[in-house]
Amino acid sequence: MSSIEMITPAGAPRDVNPSEAYSLFGMKISTLNKLGILVFVIVALIVPLVVESYTIFQFTRAGILAIAIVGLNLLTGINGQFSLGHSAFFALGAYVTAIMIDQWEVAYIGTLVVSGVICFIAGFLFGLPALRLEGLYLALATFALAIATPQLLKYDLFEHWTGGVQGLDVFPPDWLDGDLNLYYFVFVMLMIAFATSYCLVHSRTGRAMIALRDNPLSAQTMGVNAPLYKSVTFGVSALFTGVAGSLDAIAIQYVAPDSFTFALAISLLVGLVIGGMGSIPGALFGGIFILFIPNLAEEVSKGLSWAVYGAFLILAVYVMPTGSAGLMRMAIGRFKKRIE
Repeated sequence: MSSIEMITPAGAPRDVNPSEAYSLFGMKISTLNKLGILVFVIVALIVPLVVESYTIFQFTRAGILAIAIVGLNLLTGINGQFSLGHSAFFALGAYVTAIMIDQWEVAYIGTLVVSGVICFIAGFLFGLPALRLEGLYLALATFALAIATPQLLKYDLFEHWTGGVQGLDVFPPDWLDGDLNLYYFVFVMLMIAFATSYCLVHSRTGRAMIALRDNPLSAQTMGVNAPLYKSVTFGVSALFTGVAGSLDAIAIQYVAPDSFTFALAISLLVGLVIGGMGSIPGALFGGIFILFIPNLAEEVSKGLSWAVYGAFLILAVYVMPTGSAGLMRMAIGRFKKRIE
């Protein structure tokens, strides 16, 4: 029987034996990946039962950041558009939730949906003028967006809505009260984000996104509508990041302009690189890295915490030049060779 050709998130074709694959929403996944997913789910469900409350909260935030990195990965790793401004969409999602709960007393699930929709529209609209920009010029445009967002949130005209410099308190619903409940809710949202992005990348739309990244001219010659696909990708990327921002608002129970500075945008980019460009599961490792490593660096040396963090980052890039996903693929490849 002939093999089924699949497209990996990095865009490279690979063969999967049908007898060693199963289907997820019509997509073929190898047995090895199936085993990895099962192990991950079991570990993720057990971990919060054996660690202290603060550690549960940290893992919850790592999952939230992973959702944002998944969104950035769709834009940068899959479609090839470079962004330094995703902290703006993270802030937009958080503030939409905070405002709707604080001033209109809307149920949290409703704010989560509205945050995603508004961020999709904002990302799509920002993506339209950005079509004229590529590479460093697009990076500068998104950089401007990240720098401007905290200032706009403090602006007197919007202070009635945003709370100005002091920000807004966000009170979670009763069913999300407690670190354990919030952890499991974020875990479910992370699994939805992984499954949705996987199906998108391995669909016809995903193949068009990858084609525009790898060879834009050839893709357009084959009939791919570049402006539409790039704008939609920007919108979907912003949607994921906005949902992450909405989740973060509930986790922190507070939003303020200084929480969404350019440093957050850089952290998301670092998480993307460490996790692996084009890798969907790698986003989780990226989220864990950008949350735990700065804290570890602080414990090593409070006076030189950023220097220690930089050393960790250099070491990670040296050991994993293609991110955690590339390291895992290399390890699996060597394991297969040994057992053959």
